Amino acid sequence: MALVTLKQIAEKLGISITTVSKALKEYPDVSKKTRKLVRETASMLNYKPNSFAVNLRTKESKIIGLIIPVIVHHFFSSVIKGIVAQAEKKGYLVIILQSNESYELEKKQIDLLLSKRVDGILISLANETADFKHLNQVISQETPLVMFDKIAKIVKCSKVIIDDRKAAYKATQHLIDIGCKRIAHFRGPLLPQNSIDRFLGYKKALIDNNLEYDPSLVYICECGEMSFEEGKKNASQLLKDHKDIDGIFINTDLVAIGAMTELIKQGVKIPEDISVVGFSNWFMASIISPSLTTINQPGLEMGKNSFKLLYKEIKERKKKKTINYKELVLETELVIRDSTKN
Repeated sequence: MALVTLKQIAEKLGISITTVSKALKEYPDVSKKTRKLVRETASMLNYKPNSFAVNLRTKESKIIGLIIPVIVHHFFSSVIKGIVAQAEKKGYLVIILQSNESYELEKKQIDLLLSKRVDGILISLANETADFKHLNQVISQETPLVMFDKIAKIVKCSKVIIDDRKAAYKATQHLIDIGCKRIAHFRGPLLPQNSIDRFLGYKKALIDNNLEYDPSLVYICECGEMSFEEGKKNASQLLKDHKDIDGIFINTDLVAIGAMTELIKQGVKIPEDISVVGFSNWFMASIISPSLTTINQPGLEMGKNSFKLLYKEIKERKKKKTINYKELVLETELVIRDSTKN
């Protein structure tokens, strides 16, 4: 069925197309009676405004793009919720794309969003991303760009992050404070900045407390934040390699839950034998047994603030104002549960 046009409404009512257009926009120089008649006729004919024509006139698509590594992760689902809630308030539609931690797919998605003339782009980088030409392309085209969570420090744009080093230090310090002396770390891949920073926070806490940093106690989870199975595998290997471990700081909750599953299977008592701290405060952390001590990562707040920064830049660029990029650092907190000793 073809879309109804302003011309068809005008012909049906015997008035001009200009009058119909003005009536739908509530122009005061059109009588209330005519405005009411036009609205009722448009509704009866199921008229939909031509958004493409509106976009050409206003130079706004009212659409933003969101690229995230994975959708099913609890943290990112919270971020999406925050972004969409704020976008709806401002009348924006959000196109959500998943990079699957792939640099090549991320590049294609950036090209797609630019070709769609979106008003702005929000992105958390894929683990594989080490080249940032596609992001600099966004900036060179003067399309607003805000990065969150997994960022590139050298890309000049606004960012919303947490202090991953500080949070990891806090997690490791908690293990030290409850008496742990040999603390392992299950880290993410070598590339993402947040994985690097969490490792550095772990290492600094050891050094500051005069505990030896032992590289053999660091295990890499190549799949990053999503691998329950890698948590199990690394826990099994840890028990084979080291008999004196009494604490583990793990890069994310899902990996931590996998590790705890394997430790318990092999007869390890948590927290009596080994205390475990995760990262992100995934909803499962509070309902598993024992419940998981973890760092609460404010996903909802990160999403809301990311959109607010993007919206501000969209409006500033429209007014041709000087763009001042901002880095917003959100606070985290340690949530103490049963996986660490009292």
